[in-house]
Parts: sequence; C-alpha cells; structure tokens
Amino acid sequence: MASQLEPDAAPTHDRLSQTRQFKDGVHDYVLFSPRICSFIDTKHFQRLRYIKQLGLTYYVFPGASHNRFEHCLGVGHLARLMAVHLRDTQPSLGITDQHIVCVELAGLCHDLGHGPWSHVWDNIFIPTALPAKKKWTHEQASEMMFDDMVETYQLDITPEEVTIVKALIAGDKDRCLDERLGKTMPFLFEIVANQRNGLDVDKFDYILRDCQAVGDKGNLSLSRLINSARVINGMICYDIKDANQIYELCYTRFSLHKRIYNHKTTKAIEYMVIDALLEAEPHLKIADHVDKPKSYVFLNDNLLNKIEESTEKELEGARAIIERLRTRDLYKVVDFKVFSHKDREMVKENITPEKIVEVAKSGVLEGVDEELVMQLAPKHVAVNWSMLHYGRGEKNPLDEVAFYGKGNPDRCGKADYSDISLLMPSSFAEMCMRVYTKDGTFHGLIQAAYRHILKNLPATGPIEEVKDDDFVPETLAPGISDNIKVWTPPSDSPLTPREFSRNPSAASLGDTSRGRVSRSLGRTPSFSENQFTAVPPNFRGESPSRPRSKRGRDVSDTVEGMRPRKSLRLSEQATATP
Repeated sequence: MASQLEPDAAPTHDRLSQTRQFKDGVHDYVLFSPRICSFIDTKHFQRLRYIKQLGLTYYVFPGASHNRFEHCLGVGHLARLMAVHLRDTQPSLGITDQHIVCVELAGLCHDLGHGPWSHVWDNIFIPTALPAKKKWTHEQASEMMFDDMVETYQLDITPEEVTIVKALIAGDKDRCLDERLGKTMPFLFEIVANQRNGLDVDKFDYILRDCQAVGDKGNLSLSRLINSARVINGMICYDIKDANQIYELCYTRFSLHKRIYNHKTTKAIEYMVIDALLEAEPHLKIADHVDKPKSYVFLNDNLLNKIEESTEKELEGARAIIERLRTRDLYKVVDFKVFSHKDREMVKENITPEKIVEVAKSGVLEGVDEELVMQLAPKHVAVNWSMLHYGRGEKNPLDEVAFYGKGNPDRCGKADYSDISLLMPSSFAEMCMRVYTKDGTFHGLIQAAYRHILKNLPATGPIEEVKDDDFVPETLAPGISDNIKVWTPPSDSPLTPREFSRNPSAASLGDTSRGRVSRSLGRTPSFSENQFTAVPPNFRGESPSRPRSKRGRDVSDTVEGMRPRKSLRLSEQATATP
C-alpha cells in the first residue's frame, strides 16, 4: 500500500514536479498525480472525449460542445479539493491519502459508463430497445468499465480500493467490504454522489460548466461552497451564510433543465436519433453491447456517422431519418403544457400516442380531413414528459441540507425559511409535456385529438364558481353561460396568471362554434388549452401564403400528390445522374 501512495505522500515539491497539468476552461489548471494519470491514459477514459456532455443539445446550442472527458476531469479535481479541505480543516476525521485517492478516482471515473449522447442512451434508447433492462443505468456501466479498465491495464489499485471507488461512485456506504469506513466516514460518500440531498461535486461542476457553455452568467462560487463544507454528525454541512448560494445552485439546475436540457428542438432531435437507432437495431444489435465492456468501449457519438456512411439496405430507414436531421427537417411540436407534480401519473396515463390516434379515428372530431384520419398511426406521434425540479423532486432541496453557524461550528440543524428567504416558490416540481408530430401533414389533426383528451381529463383541483364580472366579454363565444364552474389549481400548486386560470376564452372551452361550446357546457371543464399554439384541425404545417414547407414530413409516409422533400429529390437526382 505504501508504494501505491508514494506519489501522493511525497513532499510537495517532488509531487508537483511529477504532476501533470490540464488547462480547464472552468477551473483553470487542474493537477493530477502520475498514479491518477494512469487511469486517464486508457481507452476507457479517453472514449469520453467523443461523448457530448449535453448530448444532442449541441444541435441547438452550438457552444455546448464540451464532452464528458473534461467534465470528469473537473469532478475528479473538485472531489480531491473537497477531501483535502475536510482533512486539513478537521484532522480528527482521520482522512488518509488512500481515502483522498479513492475519492478522486471516483470523481474522475463516475461517468465512464455513459453511452452515446449521454442521457439519451440510458433514459430512452436502452429501455425501449431492451425492455428487460429498463432499470439499467449508466452508473452500472461505469462500474463495469472501471473493472475492465483496471483488469485490462493492470492499474495500480488494490481490490479493496476498487470496491471503495465503486461504492463512492454509487454513493452507497453499505457496499464497502470494510464496514468501518461506511460507519465512521459516511461523509466520504456524499462528495461525488450525494444520495442524501444531491449536493455533490458532480453537480457543482456540470452546472457551472454547462452555464458557461451555453453563455449563461451565474453567481455561483464553487470555491466558497467547498471552503464552507464541514462534517458534523457524519454528514457534510454548510455555513448558514451560504444558504442562498446553495439555493441559487438548485434553482440554476431547474433553470438549465427548463431552458436548455429540455429545449423543444433538442427533444425533437432526440426522438429522431432514437427512431434512427431503433430502425438500425435489428441489423446492428447496438443495445447488446451494454454489458460487454470490450465492445462498449467503442460506442460514442460517432454512431450516427457509421450508420450514415453505411450501404446496407437494412439501414436505409435509419439513413433516411438521419438525412432529415442533417437537413433540419425535424419533428415539430404540436402542443405543450405544464402540469403539476401531483397530476403527472394521471396525465401520463391518458395522453399517449395510441390514445391520440384512437380519438382521431373515433369520429368525435369536427372539421378534420378524413383522408388524413385514415393515414394517421401512433408512429407519427411522440409525447414527451419532462420532470422539472430543483434536484429533490417536489421537496424544497434546502429542507435536506444541514447548516451550522460561525459561532457554533460543531452543531448543525435545518434552516427555517425565515433564516433564508420568504420568497421561495410554493412548488418545487412540475411536469412539462410536449406533443410532437413526426410528419407535419398531421399537425392539426394530432392537436385536435390531443385537445379533446385534455379537456376530458378529470379536474384534480377544487371547482370554483366564476361570476359574470370575472370574464373578458369580448373573448367569449356567443351562447356561453355566465355561470360556469372552471377548474382552478390546487392550493399547493403555484399560482397562474389570472387571465389563464380564471378567464376562460373560447379556445380554452373547446371549438368556437356555438354548437360545440354549448354541448360542452354539460360537463365541468378541467385543464385549459394552450391559446398560443392553437391551429385549425386540418392544419398541415404550412402557411397558405407560402409554398409548402419541406419540413415536418415523413419520408416513408408522404401523402400522395404532394411534392417530395428536398433531400429525397436530391437523392433521386443523384441516382439518375449517369
């Protein structure tokens, strides 16, 4: 063990003379010892150079070109800083050089298992392609790749340390062979993957790095948070002075998910890539590599290029989808809405591609093109659900953080809202839903079917009688009664603007025709429709004043008589050229 720790235990000037420096865009120069660099200089770790940190978000935000490689270097660097800070400020904790090395390696290798385009692979593709592995996670793959890395390169690490590193990656202190480590130093397992409250150096790095990549300017100070950390009662606590910094970190996480990670166009591209992979899966068997480290090591974002340059007939469908992606012929948003956290399961169960198609074909919709109705199938529809929160679901993340005061640094406790701020939201989680059409021809039809489902969903909040003077008269269709019960959010849901929640327009109550509205008055309306996305039921993704758009149509399902897509015309011309 002593020989293994020599690089980190040597005098400072000798250690620095052997240390390699990496210029990082977020943390400036980060230093790693020769022992740590032996893990970096493997194909398992170098593979992370070719996996985008934000996956397909790069197609929407050109600055988001950073990769898992630099993120892992940053997390390894911060993990070491945190462990060294705790050791130096609280010697009684008994943190050794071996502990620091293990924490540093855990931070460095925590994302070894990410597949192509990061979370697109493990959150969407694998559960769809391999239903038996629906609970498979990239953390499991990280442990698999770490084991294979150590075995392949015979790295300088003991079996005991391997177990500790993998337990640190998982944030599970109960997995250590040495039970004393989990019992006497549970705080070590909160540095890289904090399962208690989500505050860890992984989050510290990616939030700051992603903000910088997309051009956001935040007020986060990682050095302040690390220097504020202190172990009390076996857990990492923070100075109450830094409570607002921690809240800002959690809010920034929510904001990134809302604006960047779940951007409507990013999600459209994700569905296109997944469809291309699923088209290619029967021939390439891509998903089978998830438990084969020798082949998984070659999986990265270049997968689309390999499919695109192929000539096999079996991959023709996948190539057609990729061609649409290259020419920006993307799937289109038909409608979107934000639901409360409590409504998520009920709404997810009722709004599905299959049920949208079922309603479209049921004959209950008016003003639709019957020819399109016959052609519509679930494969033309995608419904995306994105859970957006501050890091702890519907809970206030600060409720799970322990704080201490400068006057009594050995006692910790939960902070009262009045100790931090009284302007926090009433809800910390919401669900954003978007309905997409993969063929712009069906835009209006899909929206009409979705909205029919939406207005028939059961109301989950109290029903409130709205008086005559609560209406905006000019927005109401003729014949609407002046005594209607309208759904209002539950008392624990965030308030919505008055005009959207209590002043129903004709669009929010159904069709603007007198007959349709009067028929709908026999029941209680529930969820309001999005007034900003409404189109006629026969809308086909084009403006009558412009030539037909080349975007939003499916190559294999183009309606007869319409002009082929530009990419299809070009390919036909190339084939016809002698």
